[in-house]
Amino acid sequence: MARRARVLFLSQCLPYPPHTGVAARTFNILMQLQQSYDVDLVAFYRTTHQPNRRALEASWAALRQVVGSVAQPTPIPGEHSLVRRLWDHGRSLVTGRGYTFFEYDSRAFARRLRKVLRARTPDIVHLDSLDLHRWLPELPAVPITCTHHDIDSDLLRRRSRQLGPAERRYFLLQADRIERLERELCPRFAANVMMSAVDARRLRELAPGAATVVVPNGTDTDYFQPHCCGAIGKRVTFVGPTLSSYPNRDAVEFLLAEIWPRVRAVDGMTSLQLIGRHAPADHARYHAQSRVEALGQVPDIRPTLAAAGCCVVPIRIGGGTRLKILDAWAMGKAIVSTSIGCEGLDAVDGDNILIRDTPAGFAEAVVQILGDVELRRRLEQNGRRTAVERYSWSMVGKGLRDAYDAIGAAACAARYARSAGLPTSEREERRHDVAPAPPHPPAPSVPVGPPPHLAERQRREESLEW
Repeated sequence: MARRARVLFLSQCLPYPPHTGVAARTFNILMQLQQSYDVDLVAFYRTTHQPNRRALEASWAALRQVVGSVAQPTPIPGEHSLVRRLWDHGRSLVTGRGYTFFEYDSRAFARRLRKVLRARTPDIVHLDSLDLHRWLPELPAVPITCTHHDIDSDLLRRRSRQLGPAERRYFLLQADRIERLERELCPRFAANVMMSAVDARRLRELAPGAATVVVPNGTDTDYFQPHCCGAIGKRVTFVGPTLSSYPNRDAVEFLLAEIWPRVRAVDGMTSLQLIGRHAPADHARYHAQSRVEALGQVPDIRPTLAAAGCCVVPIRIGGGTRLKILDAWAMGKAIVSTSIGCEGLDAVDGDNILIRDTPAGFAEAVVQILGDVELRRRLEQNGRRTAVERYSWSMVGKGLRDAYDAIGAAACAARYARSAGLPTSEREERRHDVAPAPPHPPAPSVPVGPPPHLAERQRREESLEW
Protein backbone atom coordinates (compact mmCIF):
# COMPACT_ATOMS: atom_id res chain seq x y z
CA MET A 1 0.00 0.00 0.00
CA ALA A 2 1.35 3.43 -0.96
CA ARG A 3 2.30 5.74 1.88
CA ARG A 4 -0.19 8.51 2.48
CA ALA A 5 1.24 12.00 2.17
CA ARG A 6 1.69 13.85 5.45
CA VAL A 7 0.52 17.38 6.27
CA LEU A 8 1.96 19.40 9.15
CA PHE A 9 -0.83 21.75 10.23
CA LEU A 10 0.12 24.81 12.33
CA SER A 11 -2.81 26.62 13.94
CA GLN A 12 -3.15 29.74 16.07
CA CYS A 13 -6.09 28.17 17.93
CA LEU A 14 -7.13 24.73 19.17
CA PRO A 15 -10.19 24.22 16.96
CA TYR A 16 -12.50 22.41 19.33
CA PRO A 17 -15.29 22.86 20.16
CA PRO A 18 -16.02 24.23 16.67
CA HIS A 19 -18.41 26.94 17.86
CA THR A 20 -16.79 30.07 16.41
CA GLY A 21 -15.90 31.05 12.86
CA VAL A 22 -12.18 30.27 12.66
CA ALA A 23 -12.42 27.25 14.96
CA ALA A 24 -15.36 25.83 13.01
CA ARG A 25 -13.56 26.22 9.70
CA THR A 26 -10.26 24.84 10.98
CA PHE A 27 -11.92 21.82 12.60
CA ASN A 28 -13.79 20.91 9.43
CA ILE A 29 -10.73 21.48 7.23
CA LEU A 30 -8.78 19.09 9.48
CA MET A 31 -11.50 16.47 9.10
CA GLN A 32 -11.47 16.87 5.33
CA LEU A 33 -7.67 16.70 5.03
CA GLN A 34 -7.47 13.59 7.22
CA GLN A 35 -9.53 11.71 4.62
CA SER A 36 -6.56 11.77 2.21
CA TYR A 37 -3.54 12.73 4.33
CA ASP A 38 -1.94 11.89 7.64
CA VAL A 39 -2.18 15.14 9.61
CA ASP A 40 0.03 16.32 12.48
CA LEU A 41 -1.51 19.28 14.34
CA VAL A 42 0.65 21.71 16.32
CA ALA A 43 -1.49 24.46 17.80
CA PHE A 44 -1.73 27.29 20.25
CA TYR A 45 -4.85 27.59 22.36
CA ARG A 46 -6.85 30.59 23.54
CA THR A 47 -8.42 31.17 26.94
CA THR A 48 -11.59 32.39 25.21
CA HIS A 49 -11.95 28.89 23.70
CA GLN A 50 -10.44 26.73 26.46
CA PRO A 51 -10.85 28.76 29.68
CA ASN A 52 -9.56 26.10 32.09
CA ARG A 53 -7.51 22.92 32.25
CA ARG A 54 -10.56 20.66 32.03
CA ALA A 55 -11.78 22.33 28.83
CA LEU A 56 -8.27 22.19 27.37
CA GLU A 57 -7.90 18.48 28.06
CA ALA A 58 -11.34 17.77 26.57
CA SER A 59 -10.51 19.70 23.39
CA TRP A 60 -7.13 18.01 23.05
CA ALA A 61 -8.69 14.56 23.49
CA ALA A 62 -11.44 15.28 20.95
CA LEU A 63 -8.97 16.41 18.29
CA ARG A 64 -6.84 13.30 18.78
CA GLN A 65 -9.86 11.36 17.52
CA VAL A 66 -9.95 13.48 14.35
CA VAL A 67 -6.36 13.66 13.06
CA GLY A 68 -3.25 11.50 13.22
CA SER A 69 -1.47 13.34 16.01
CA VAL A 70 -1.96 16.47 18.09
CA ALA A 71 0.99 17.96 19.94
CA GLN A 72 0.45 19.29 23.45
CA PRO A 73 -1.37 22.62 22.96
CA THR A 74 0.59 25.77 23.78
CA PRO A 75 -0.83 28.86 25.50
CA ILE A 76 -0.41 32.22 23.80
CA PRO A 77 2.07 33.88 26.19
CA GLY A 78 0.49 37.33 26.21
CA GLU A 79 -2.88 35.95 27.31
CA HIS A 80 -1.36 35.01 30.66
CA SER A 81 0.83 38.02 31.35
CA LEU A 82 0.19 41.74 31.02
CA VAL A 83 3.94 42.29 31.15
CA ARG A 84 4.41 39.96 28.20
CA ARG A 85 1.73 41.74 26.15
CA LEU A 86 3.30 45.13 26.78
CA TRP A 87 6.74 43.72 26.01
CA ASP A 88 5.49 42.26 22.72
CA HIS A 89 4.02 45.61 21.67
CA GLY A 90 7.25 47.34 22.66
CA ARG A 91 9.38 44.95 20.62
CA SER A 92 7.09 45.49 17.65
CA LEU A 93 7.52 49.25 17.84
CA VAL A 94 11.31 49.06 18.19
CA THR A 95 12.08 46.38 15.60
CA GLY A 96 9.73 47.27 12.78
CA ARG A 97 8.15 43.80 12.84
CA GLY A 98 4.42 43.21 13.09
CA TYR A 99 3.01 42.51 16.54
CA THR A 100 2.01 38.93 15.71
CA PHE A 101 5.66 37.97 15.20
CA PHE A 102 6.11 38.41 18.94
CA GLU A 103 2.60 37.39 20.01
CA TYR A 104 3.28 33.83 18.82
CA ASP A 105 6.88 33.69 20.05
CA SER A 106 6.93 30.72 22.44
CA ARG A 107 9.73 28.46 23.60
CA ALA A 108 7.23 25.71 24.41
CA PHE A 109 5.74 25.85 20.91
CA ALA A 110 9.24 25.71 19.42
CA ARG A 111 10.03 22.55 21.40
CA ARG A 112 6.80 20.85 20.39
CA LEU A 113 7.19 21.77 16.72
CA ARG A 114 10.78 20.51 16.64
CA LYS A 115 9.77 17.27 18.34
CA VAL A 116 7.16 16.59 15.65
CA LEU A 117 9.63 17.43 12.86
CA ARG A 118 12.27 15.10 14.33
CA ALA A 119 9.76 12.25 14.35
CA ARG A 120 8.17 12.82 10.93
CA THR A 121 8.99 14.91 7.87
CA PRO A 122 5.87 16.39 6.27
CA ASP A 123 5.18 16.49 2.56
CA ILE A 124 3.23 19.75 2.88
CA VAL A 125 3.05 22.36 5.65
CA HIS A 126 -0.23 24.17 6.22
CA LEU A 127 -0.04 27.53 8.05
CA ASP A 128 -3.56 28.31 9.18
CA SER A 129 -2.75 32.01 9.43
CA LEU A 130 -0.08 34.43 8.30
CA ASP A 131 0.15 35.34 12.01
CA LEU A 132 2.36 32.24 12.39
CA HIS A 133 4.98 33.47 9.92
CA ARG A 134 7.67 33.61 12.59
CA TRP A 135 7.87 29.78 12.44
CA LEU A 136 8.78 29.63 8.76
CA PRO A 137 12.57 29.33 9.42
CA GLU A 138 11.88 26.18 11.50
CA LEU A 139 10.17 24.37 8.63
CA PRO A 140 11.73 21.87 6.22
CA ALA A 141 12.14 22.52 2.49
CA VAL A 142 8.70 21.31 1.43
CA PRO A 143 5.72 23.14 -0.12
CA ILE A 144 4.06 25.55 2.31
CA THR A 145 0.51 26.83 2.05
CA CYS A 146 -1.02 29.68 4.04
CA THR A 147 -4.68 30.26 4.84
CA HIS A 148 -5.92 33.85 4.88
CA HIS A 149 -9.16 34.06 6.87
CA ASP A 150 -9.12 37.75 5.95
CA ILE A 151 -6.79 40.11 4.14
CA ASP A 152 -5.19 41.06 7.45
CA SER A 153 -3.80 44.44 6.42
CA ASP A 154 -7.20 45.51 5.06
CA LEU A 155 -8.92 44.24 8.21
CA LEU A 156 -6.66 46.36 10.42
CA ARG A 157 -7.30 49.44 8.31
CA ARG A 158 -11.04 48.93 8.47
CA ARG A 159 -10.91 48.54 12.22
CA SER A 160 -8.75 51.66 12.62
CA ARG A 161 -11.61 53.81 11.32
CA GLN A 162 -13.58 53.04 14.48
CA LEU A 163 -10.77 54.05 16.88
CA GLY A 164 -9.44 57.21 18.48
CA PRO A 165 -6.40 59.06 17.07
CA ALA A 166 -3.65 57.27 19.05
CA GLU A 167 -5.03 53.77 18.54
CA ARG A 168 -5.74 54.55 14.89
CA ARG A 169 -2.10 55.47 14.28
CA TYR A 170 -0.91 52.25 15.92
CA PHE A 171 -3.34 50.09 13.93
CA LEU A 172 -2.33 51.77 10.68
CA LEU A 173 1.33 51.17 11.56
CA GLN A 174 0.59 47.48 12.09
CA ALA A 175 -1.42 47.37 8.86
CA ASP A 176 1.57 48.70 6.91
CA ARG A 177 3.83 46.04 8.44
CA ILE A 178 1.39 43.23 7.73
CA GLU A 179 0.97 44.44 4.17
CA ARG A 180 4.74 44.28 3.73
CA LEU A 181 4.63 40.67 4.89
CA GLU A 182 1.80 39.90 2.49
CA ARG A 183 3.75 41.40 -0.41
CA GLU A 184 6.99 39.60 0.38
CA LEU A 185 5.84 36.21 1.70
CA CYS A 186 2.68 35.35 -0.21
CA PRO A 187 4.37 34.95 -3.63
CA ARG A 188 6.66 32.36 -2.04
CA PHE A 189 3.92 30.07 -0.75
CA ALA A 190 2.92 27.09 -2.88
CA ALA A 191 -0.66 28.30 -2.44
CA ASN A 192 -2.50 31.02 -0.57
CA VAL A 193 -5.83 29.56 0.54
CA MET A 194 -8.49 32.26 0.28
CA MET A 195 -12.06 32.47 1.57
CA SER A 196 -13.48 34.05 -1.57
CA ALA A 197 -12.67 35.17 -5.09
CA VAL A 198 -12.88 38.75 -3.80
CA ASP A 199 -10.12 38.08 -1.26
CA ALA A 200 -8.05 36.16 -3.82
CA ARG A 201 -8.18 39.05 -6.27
CA ARG A 202 -7.25 41.52 -3.53
CA LEU A 203 -4.25 39.44 -2.43
CA ARG A 204 -2.97 39.18 -5.99
CA GLU A 205 -3.21 42.97 -6.23
CA LEU A 206 -1.19 43.35 -3.03
CA ALA A 207 1.29 40.58 -3.82
CA PRO A 208 1.80 40.13 -7.57
CA GLY A 209 2.81 36.57 -8.36
CA ALA A 210 1.00 35.06 -5.37
CA ALA A 211 -0.67 31.74 -6.22
CA THR A 212 -4.20 31.65 -4.81
CA VAL A 213 -6.80 28.93 -4.47
CA VAL A 214 -10.32 29.71 -3.27
CA VAL A 215 -11.50 27.29 -0.58
CA PRO A 216 -14.57 29.00 0.88
CA ASN A 217 -15.99 28.48 4.30
CA GLY A 218 -18.57 25.75 4.50
CA THR A 219 -21.37 24.38 6.59
CA ASP A 220 -22.51 20.95 7.71
CA THR A 221 -25.72 20.63 5.72
CA ASP A 222 -26.61 17.38 7.48
CA TYR A 223 -26.21 18.90 10.96
CA PHE A 224 -27.88 22.20 10.04
CA GLN A 225 -31.23 21.39 8.46
CA PRO A 226 -34.58 23.17 8.31
CA HIS A 227 -36.78 22.29 11.27
CA CYS A 228 -40.54 22.55 11.58
CA CYS A 229 -41.05 24.00 15.04
CA GLY A 230 -44.56 25.40 14.67
CA ALA A 231 -45.39 28.99 13.83
CA ILE A 232 -42.43 31.32 13.37
CA GLY A 233 -42.72 34.29 15.71
CA LYS A 234 -41.38 37.81 15.41
CA ARG A 235 -37.94 36.85 16.68
CA VAL A 236 -34.66 38.15 15.27
CA THR A 237 -31.35 36.35 15.93
CA PHE A 238 -27.71 37.39 15.71
CA VAL A 239 -24.95 34.79 16.09
CA GLY A 240 -21.45 35.96 16.96
CA PRO A 241 -19.20 36.19 20.04
CA THR A 242 -18.33 39.77 20.96
CA LEU A 243 -15.74 38.82 23.59
CA SER A 244 -13.15 37.56 21.10
CA SER A 245 -14.19 39.27 17.85
CA TYR A 246 -14.05 43.01 17.29
CA PRO A 247 -16.12 42.84 14.05
CA ASN A 248 -18.90 41.04 15.95
CA ARG A 249 -18.72 43.50 18.82
CA ASP A 250 -19.00 46.41 16.41
CA ALA A 251 -21.91 44.67 14.68
CA VAL A 252 -23.86 44.27 17.93
CA GLU A 253 -23.28 47.90 18.92
CA PHE A 254 -24.44 49.01 15.46
CA LEU A 255 -27.47 46.72 15.70
CA LEU A 256 -28.55 47.89 19.15
CA ALA A 257 -27.86 51.60 18.68
CA GLU A 258 -29.05 52.25 15.14
CA ILE A 259 -31.10 49.34 13.79
CA TRP A 260 -33.03 47.81 16.66
CA PRO A 261 -34.79 51.03 17.80
CA ARG A 262 -36.12 51.44 14.25
CA VAL A 263 -37.45 47.87 14.19
CA ARG A 264 -39.12 48.33 17.58
CA ALA A 265 -40.67 51.61 16.48
CA VAL A 266 -42.56 49.76 13.74
CA ASP A 267 -43.40 46.59 15.70
CA GLY A 268 -43.03 46.63 19.46
CA MET A 269 -43.61 42.87 19.74
CA THR A 270 -40.42 41.92 17.89
CA SER A 271 -37.70 40.36 20.07
CA LEU A 272 -33.95 39.95 19.56
CA GLN A 273 -31.67 37.13 20.70
CA LEU A 274 -27.87 37.42 20.76
CA ILE A 275 -25.85 34.19 20.71
CA GLY A 276 -22.14 34.09 21.59
CA ARG A 277 -19.65 34.80 24.34
CA HIS A 278 -19.97 38.30 25.78
CA ALA A 279 -18.03 40.15 28.46
CA PRO A 280 -20.05 40.21 31.73
CA ALA A 281 -20.57 43.98 31.57
CA ASP A 282 -21.77 43.77 27.97
CA HIS A 283 -24.04 40.85 28.80
CA ALA A 284 -25.85 42.92 31.42
CA ARG A 285 -26.00 45.96 29.13
CA TYR A 286 -27.50 43.95 26.28
CA HIS A 287 -30.14 42.49 28.59
CA ALA A 288 -31.11 45.99 29.70
CA GLN A 289 -32.35 46.77 26.18
CA SER A 290 -36.06 46.35 25.57
CA ARG A 291 -36.95 42.83 24.37
CA VAL A 292 -33.30 41.84 23.94
CA GLU A 293 -32.01 38.53 25.32
CA ALA A 294 -28.27 37.81 25.46
CA LEU A 295 -28.02 34.01 25.54
CA GLY A 296 -24.23 33.80 25.74
CA GLN A 297 -22.49 30.68 24.44
CA VAL A 298 -25.01 27.92 23.80
CA PRO A 299 -24.07 24.26 23.26
CA ASP A 300 -26.33 23.97 20.20
CA ILE A 301 -27.51 26.98 18.19
CA ARG A 302 -29.99 25.01 16.09
CA PRO A 303 -33.06 25.31 18.36
CA THR A 304 -32.59 29.08 18.58
CA LEU A 305 -32.08 29.44 14.84
CA ALA A 306 -35.07 27.20 14.12
CA ALA A 307 -37.37 29.51 16.09
CA ALA A 308 -36.08 32.69 14.44
CA GLY A 309 -38.12 34.52 11.85
CA CYS A 310 -35.05 36.40 10.63
CA CYS A 311 -31.28 36.24 11.13
CA VAL A 312 -29.24 39.44 10.94
CA VAL A 313 -25.59 40.02 10.01
CA PRO A 314 -24.91 43.77 10.52
CA ILE A 315 -21.15 43.36 10.02
CA ARG A 316 -19.27 46.54 9.05
CA ILE A 317 -15.66 45.34 9.47
CA GLY A 318 -13.93 42.27 8.08
CA GLY A 319 -13.28 40.07 5.10
CA GLY A 320 -13.36 36.34 4.50
CA THR A 321 -16.81 34.78 4.46
CA ARG A 322 -19.34 34.45 7.28
CA LEU A 323 -20.05 31.01 8.65
CA LYS A 324 -23.04 32.51 10.46
CA ILE A 325 -24.66 33.12 7.07
CA LEU A 326 -23.81 29.64 5.79
CA ASP A 327 -25.23 27.94 8.89
CA ALA A 328 -28.40 30.04 8.71
CA TRP A 329 -28.78 29.26 5.01
CA ALA A 330 -28.39 25.54 5.76
CA MET A 331 -31.12 25.88 8.42
CA GLY A 332 -33.38 27.50 5.83
CA LYS A 333 -33.47 30.92 7.49
CA ALA A 334 -34.19 34.32 5.96
CA ILE A 335 -31.25 36.71 6.40
CA VAL A 336 -30.61 40.44 6.30
CA SER A 337 -26.93 41.38 5.92
CA THR A 338 -24.73 44.31 5.09
CA SER A 339 -22.77 44.04 1.86
CA ILE A 340 -19.56 43.52 3.88
CA GLY A 341 -21.26 40.81 5.95
CA CYS A 342 -21.98 38.66 2.89
CA GLU A 343 -18.96 39.71 0.83
CA GLY A 344 -17.47 36.82 -1.12
CA LEU A 345 -20.55 34.59 -0.86
CA ASP A 346 -23.01 33.66 -3.61
CA ALA A 347 -25.45 36.13 -2.07
CA VAL A 348 -28.10 37.57 -4.38
CA ASP A 349 -30.19 40.40 -2.98
CA GLY A 350 -33.87 39.48 -3.07
CA ASP A 351 -33.16 35.85 -3.97
CA ASN A 352 -31.40 34.16 -1.03
CA ILE A 353 -30.76 37.20 1.19
CA LEU A 354 -31.64 40.88 1.64
CA ILE A 355 -28.61 43.19 1.54
CA ARG A 356 -28.88 46.59 3.21
CA ASP A 357 -26.14 48.95 4.40
CA THR A 358 -28.03 51.83 6.03
CA PRO A 359 -29.66 51.50 9.46
CA ALA A 360 -33.05 52.54 8.07
CA GLY A 361 -32.84 50.15 5.13
CA PHE A 362 -31.64 47.30 7.33
CA ALA A 363 -34.47 47.79 9.82
CA GLU A 364 -37.04 48.03 7.02
CA ALA A 365 -35.80 44.72 5.56
CA VAL A 366 -36.11 42.97 8.94
CA VAL A 367 -39.68 44.20 9.35
CA GLN A 368 -40.47 43.18 5.77
CA ILE A 369 -39.27 39.60 6.31
CA LEU A 370 -41.20 39.21 9.56
CA GLY A 371 -44.39 40.50 7.96
CA ASP A 372 -44.24 38.95 4.48
CA VAL A 373 -44.61 35.16 4.61
CA GLU A 374 -44.11 34.69 0.86
CA LEU A 375 -40.86 36.69 0.86
CA ARG A 376 -39.56 34.85 3.91
CA ARG A 377 -40.26 31.42 2.43
CA ARG A 378 -38.57 32.32 -0.86
CA LEU A 379 -35.44 33.50 0.95
CA GLU A 380 -35.47 30.38 3.16
CA GLN A 381 -35.77 27.92 0.28
CA ASN A 382 -33.18 29.62 -1.89
CA GLY A 383 -30.77 29.97 1.03
CA ARG A 384 -30.97 26.26 1.81
CA ARG A 385 -30.39 25.42 -1.86
CA THR A 386 -27.32 27.69 -1.96
CA ALA A 387 -25.84 26.02 1.12
CA VAL A 388 -26.34 22.49 -0.21
CA GLU A 389 -25.14 23.14 -3.75
CA ARG A 390 -22.19 25.42 -2.99
CA TYR A 391 -21.04 25.27 0.60
CA SER A 392 -21.29 21.77 2.08
CA TRP A 393 -18.01 20.83 3.80
CA SER A 394 -17.67 17.74 1.61
CA MET A 395 -17.54 19.94 -1.49
CA VAL A 396 -15.24 22.48 0.15
CA GLY A 397 -12.91 19.74 1.39
CA LYS A 398 -12.65 18.14 -2.03
CA GLY A 399 -11.50 21.46 -3.45
CA LEU A 400 -8.73 21.73 -0.86
CA ARG A 401 -7.63 18.11 -1.29
CA ASP A 402 -7.48 18.57 -5.06
CA ALA A 403 -5.33 21.67 -4.60
CA TYR A 404 -2.97 19.82 -2.25
CA ASP A 405 -2.73 16.88 -4.66
CA ALA A 406 -1.68 19.31 -7.40
CA ILE A 407 0.90 20.93 -5.11
CA GLY A 408 2.33 17.53 -4.20
CA ALA A 409 2.53 16.50 -7.86
CA ALA A 410 4.29 19.76 -8.77
CA ALA A 411 6.78 19.28 -5.93
CA CYS A 412 7.56 15.74 -7.11
CA ALA A 413 8.05 17.01 -10.66
CA ALA A 414 10.38 19.75 -9.45
CA ARG A 415 12.47 17.26 -7.45
CA TYR A 416 12.68 14.92 -10.44
CA ALA A 417 13.72 17.77 -12.73
CA ARG A 418 16.58 18.70 -10.40
CA SER A 419 17.73 15.12 -9.98
CA ALA A 420 17.75 14.73 -13.76
CA GLY A 421 19.59 18.01 -14.24
CA LEU A 422 16.65 19.66 -15.99
CA PRO A 423 16.11 23.42 -15.63
CA THR A 424 13.56 24.55 -13.03
CA SER A 425 12.28 28.09 -12.77
CA GLU A 426 13.45 30.04 -9.74
CA ARG A 427 9.85 30.86 -8.89
CA GLU A 428 8.77 27.21 -8.86
CA GLU A 429 11.85 26.28 -6.83
CA ARG A 430 10.88 28.79 -4.18
CA ARG A 431 7.28 27.66 -4.10
CA HIS A 432 7.82 23.94 -3.92
CA ASP A 433 11.02 23.38 -2.02
CA VAL A 434 12.08 26.36 0.04
CA ALA A 435 10.61 27.44 3.33
CA PRO A 436 10.63 31.25 3.08
CA ALA A 437 12.30 33.21 5.84
CA PRO A 438 10.29 36.12 7.23
CA PRO A 439 11.57 39.42 5.84
CA HIS A 440 12.20 42.31 8.19
CA PRO A 441 13.90 45.67 8.01
CA PRO A 442 17.23 46.24 9.72
CA ALA A 443 16.58 46.81 13.39
CA PRO A 444 18.55 47.06 16.59
CA SER A 445 19.13 43.84 18.48
CA VAL A 446 16.32 43.27 20.95
CA PRO A 447 16.40 40.59 23.65
CA VAL A 448 13.77 37.86 23.44
CA GLY A 449 12.71 38.32 27.06
CA PRO A 450 11.71 41.34 29.12
CA PRO A 451 14.34 43.55 30.74
CA PRO A 452 15.79 42.27 34.03
CA HIS A 453 13.73 44.57 36.25
CA LEU A 454 10.51 43.05 34.80
CA ALA A 455 11.65 39.45 34.62
CA GLU A 456 10.72 38.52 38.19
CA ARG A 457 7.27 40.06 37.88
CA GLN A 458 6.68 38.20 34.63
CA ARG A 459 7.70 34.90 36.23
CA ARG A 460 5.13 35.48 38.97
CA GLU A 461 2.43 36.12 36.38
CA GLU A 462 3.19 33.02 34.35
CA SER A 463 0.75 30.29 35.23
CA LEU A 464 1.51 28.03 32.27
CA GLU A 465 4.59 26.97 30.37
CA TRP A 466 5.36 29.11 27.30
